[in-house]
Amino acid sequence: MRFFLLSILVCLASCAPQRTPEQALATALAYSEMEWMPEARHIRHGKDLKGIHVHTPDSTLSLHGDDRGWWKPGVRAKGMAYKWGGFDTPESFQHGLLDGKKAGDIANSYKIRLDDAAISHDSVGIDCSGFVSRCWGLPRHFSTRELPMISDPIAWDHLRAGDIILKQGHVLMFAARRGDYLIGYEAGPIPTWRARRCAVRISYLAKKGYSPWRYKHMSAPKASDNEVPYEIEFRGGHEPM
Repeated sequence: MRFFLLSILVCLASCAPQRTPEQALATALAYSEMEWMPEARHIRHGKDLKGIHVHTPDSTLSLHGDDRGWWKPGVRAKGMAYKWGGFDTPESFQHGLLDGKKAGDIANSYKIRLDDAAISHDSVGIDCSGFVSRCWGLPRHFSTRELPMISDPIAWDHLRAGDIILKQGHVLMFAARRGDYLIGYEAGPIPTWRARRCAVRISYLAKKGYSPWRYKHMSAPKASDNEVPYEIEFRGGHEPM
């Protein structure tokens, strides 16, 4: 059975679509810049219809032990909400909200323990590896365990737009480098649970066990990252998981 699943993954990798860095970054930007209007009905702190525990990253999340909630009913939100196991597009996210689904579902020890069994289909959103899977145009959600199967390891000095920085449990997408800072995109918890553009020290990432990878079907960029303008808010305390 394990060999059969591995064969499927290899087949998916060999049949995966070609992607350009420009396409990857355009998709990442769409997730981080999308705007949506939360409503009270999009909140859930409890079990869904199948008994799966859900915590949406709204502003009341602090009442449940996590101060990284951010969206408020009636206040326009920016950036797709994080959802454990999420693989929504901006369009399916908006449609889900119209249907009354919940906006996001954070990661915690309960989710990590149950893995896929803890994915709530009553919520919409995107998680870190689902975000990369969408940016790379993949046909399904690839987990952080699976991304190395369709990627090649590279050196830190060889990073270019559309590459990823990966460790077990979290992944970021590289956009550009500014000194010791990596400018990138991610769907994660810091400072809040959402898809966003980020600035992280490369030395910090290396220290925490992250390593750079390149999608096997990624073409070369049309311009160097030094030619790409990025306006970024450098958050002194911003470091990924």
